[in-house]
Amino acid sequence: MLLVETVCSAVSAAGLGIAAITAYRKRFLTATRLAAYSLVPVGLVMIGAVGWLSDIVFKPVVWAGLGVLGLAWLLFVTTRFVERRSGGTRKERKAAKAAQREAVAPAASAPSLGTARPAGTPAAAPAQAPAQAKGKKPDDDFADIEAILKKHGI
Repeated sequence: MLLVETVCSAVSAAGLGIAAITAYRKRFLTATRLAAYSLVPVGLVMIGAVGWLSDIVFKPVVWAGLGVLGLAWLLFVTTRFVERRSGGTRKERKAAKAAQREAVAPAASAPSLGTARPAGTPAAAPAQAPAQAKGKKPDDDFADIEAILKKHGI
């Protein structure tokens, strides 16, 4: 313990010496800041923080506790990552899938982000375009936009 106190005192003395040289060069603001930084190690020794810190660092139980805290943090991060990746709980995923089915117009094709169909099933016949079904000209400027909006249930 005596070695730690000596090292902290030497660091503080060196810092105060550098602060004195800086003040001699008429850089008083920098010198004051250096003096403040150099007094910190001595202050920590005087209040006993250095002794407390060295007691903690050299105990294996403390390192085991840090390992347990690290493991707990890793588990929290992993579960958050998996939850965000999968879209929440099972109940939330079912509700989102039901809302997606309701949002699509009946005549529209399957949503582009929907589930893929199995390889053995044939492709469904393409649905008739809503603009052509209502007797509008396909050249209408807003027909494509209207079809997209209806497809998405808007």
